[in-house]
Amino acid sequence: MGHILKNKNLEIQIDLPLQNYNFSRFDWTGKIVKIKFKNMLLSSVERTDCENGHLFGKGFYNEFGIDHALGFEETKTGDWFHKIGVGLLKKDDQPYLFSKKYEVKPADFKIETVLNKIIIICKSEVVNGYSYILKKEIKLLESGFTIKYDLQNTGEKNIITDEYAHNFASINKDTIGSNYILKFPFQLRPQLFEETVNPEQKVEIKQNEIKFNGSPEKEFFFSNLSGNEKVDANWELINLKSKIGISETGSFQTNKVNLWGWKHVISPELFFNISIKPSQVVQWSRTYNVFKLN
Repeated sequence: MGHILKNKNLEIQIDLPLQNYNFSRFDWTGKIVKIKFKNMLLSSVERTDCENGHLFGKGFYNEFGIDHALGFEETKTGDWFHKIGVGLLKKDDQPYLFSKKYEVKPADFKIETVLNKIIIICKSEVVNGYSYILKKEIKLLESGFTIKYDLQNTGEKNIITDEYAHNFASINKDTIGSNYILKFPFQLRPQLFEETVNPEQKVEIKQNEIKFNGSPEKEFFFSNLSGNEKVDANWELINLKSKIGISETGSFQTNKVNLWGWKHVISPELFFNISIKPSQVVQWSRTYNVFKLN
């Protein structure tokens, strides 16, 4: 059983670093597995068609370096490279691929808990001139929660990467469809998207919101929704049937916003670019709010 943060409105289930999910992709520090609002489930899972759920994402998992793991290019085949928040991964003779199962040497994790929050600290080894200390705090609010990140560069080389939260969301187990509206604080211009995968044309792109004209039987994906422009890091998902909404607001501006989903899940993703010189620290946060519709 993981750690539970709970009040009269919200319940957050968090798996500890060495519990359950042990794959080489998502950050192990503070794996938010489930979120409930007044006992209504707001989170989902990455896939429903697999037997081993420990290999796939759940809840509001996050990831560092989806496209480029830290130090991968300069690492020799058979040696180890960093995956922030996980530990060291063993390099094979193929290009880096986030979805591949790599051999993992876990980082050192420490856990601190108080009444309404949990703090998990991830300390890496020194490999190829790279090392870091990641501190993540998940704090319960009255009708939401915050995730605060503190990443310190303890190595000799610059850390250049990114981080995003995958946000495997659904509201009250409702299938993705016409009951959902996903809103953004910027104009959506499909001609500027980097990639569009909408095979059934069930995802409708409006001026600053996304709607659905049916339940997608196939996966959909849109990348760089802001057209690579810097925008406020925010999204808001509402469900008209349950009359419940959830939003995420980052403490940063972002130039990369992706969207992935399927019939059982929708996942808006706000990316945070990271560049840290040796001995320096970068801090950022994500605040989630759950609300009832009028």
